[in-house]
Amino acid sequence: MLVLVLLLEGTASQTIVKTLPGYPGPLPFKLETGYIGVGEDEAVQLFYYFVESEGNPEEDPLIIWLAGGPGCGTLRAFFFEIGPMQIQYGNYMDNVPALQLDPNSWTKVANIIYLDAPTLTGYSYTTTPEADHSSDIESALQTAEFMRKFVRDHPKFLKNPMYVTGISYSGIVIPIITEELYKGNDEGLQPTLNIQGYMAGNPLTDKTGDINSRLEYAYRVALISQELYEATKKDCNENYAEADSNNLQCMSDIDEVNKRVGDINIQQILDPDCDPATNLVRSVNPVGNRKTLRGNPIKMISSGSSLVRDTFCRGDYYDYATLWANDENVMKALNVRQGTVKEWLLCNMDMKYYYSKPSMPLYQFNVQSSVEYHQKLTNRNCRALIFSGDHDMMVPHVGTRTWINSLNLSITESNWDAYYVDGQDAGYKTTYAHHNYSLVFATVKGAGHTAPEFKPAECFEMVKRWFAHRPI
Repeated sequence: MLVLVLLLEGTASQTIVKTLPGYPGPLPFKLETGYIGVGEDEAVQLFYYFVESEGNPEEDPLIIWLAGGPGCGTLRAFFFEIGPMQIQYGNYMDNVPALQLDPNSWTKVANIIYLDAPTLTGYSYTTTPEADHSSDIESALQTAEFMRKFVRDHPKFLKNPMYVTGISYSGIVIPIITEELYKGNDEGLQPTLNIQGYMAGNPLTDKTGDINSRLEYAYRVALISQELYEATKKDCNENYAEADSNNLQCMSDIDEVNKRVGDINIQQILDPDCDPATNLVRSVNPVGNRKTLRGNPIKMISSGSSLVRDTFCRGDYYDYATLWANDENVMKALNVRQGTVKEWLLCNMDMKYYYSKPSMPLYQFNVQSSVEYHQKLTNRNCRALIFSGDHDMMVPHVGTRTWINSLNLSITESNWDAYYVDGQDAGYKTTYAHHNYSLVFATVKGAGHTAPEFKPAECFEMVKRWFAHRPI
């Protein structure tokens, strides 16, 4: 059942979704989907899912959540990270994977916009071929434009505290978007937004520094020896991400490092590795692709099968989302505009970031580091929460702490103090401040890249406390 509301201004549209294929009965939360046009002539049509807070929607924060990639659909967050629903693996209903409620959904404490950005991500599309291409700066500016237009179209959220949030590669654009929203208020753009800060999980921030930190992380967790770590550090002058290919000793060291971590899952070092060989940093002679354990790109689990098997490949679970999102009835329920998306993709590989490339066919990586934007925000009345799974080798917490330290903030109440969830140590926190700016950095014990996917209860409790201005 759909209730469709067309807005006369612009090409925005809103749909209240009452039911979804795969879930029995009416949804027990308020779900809205829609499009907002941004950019020149609004040629970029950004698709969103909006879930009103299940707590106190009139007062709870309004947050926008951005997936990584870039180019990964935010449905991943909706199902696997912080959303109100989960997929019941192996169960089907309405000819699609069955859905169930997520007890750790962040929608219990916040109004959340899950945005498919940049363009050609998820269900987002363009009306002109020229608008197909995006970049870090353009994506950030378009998302800031989206936020102002969203609040214009939803004026009842004008007074709610607003935060820009997301994970992984979105760490590049989150501080840019946040600064742009503050700046827009300064310039008198309407409506005036109640922007109060930002949050980033496992955030890629300083591309060179974050990737360089993989070597130190691999040593800290005993994946490479001290001798190899020290030799590589010395021979490469502590620069591995952009190592000089003419420095043969450095290249040889990097080859040795890559051989030792080739079978490690870079996103969660304790998970089985189901993908081609891991290279921590660039190599002249990269380790050749091993045979992937995911021989079948769609390896579904039948309703009668057990989830217990020899090799657990987390990526197999994502295939359920792909099946669900490409179902014709699902697209109708979400009111996806007919003919705009031929195939929903978990991630648009024509945008996905590779550290050795300046661009991809549809995306230019034109921000090498967003630390300067964090620095600008330290002069704002602004709150920040940065969290990292401590088993993430993709964007290691050691690199994240390095750029945070470069902001020259003062450590306040906590300095690597444990915080607890259900009586157990859930990670470690450090609190910083500078005038009216505050930042909390927290590790999530046992979590990998996209920390809420691995430790949902701990991450939910962490943000619940932070939103409420309580110590995490």
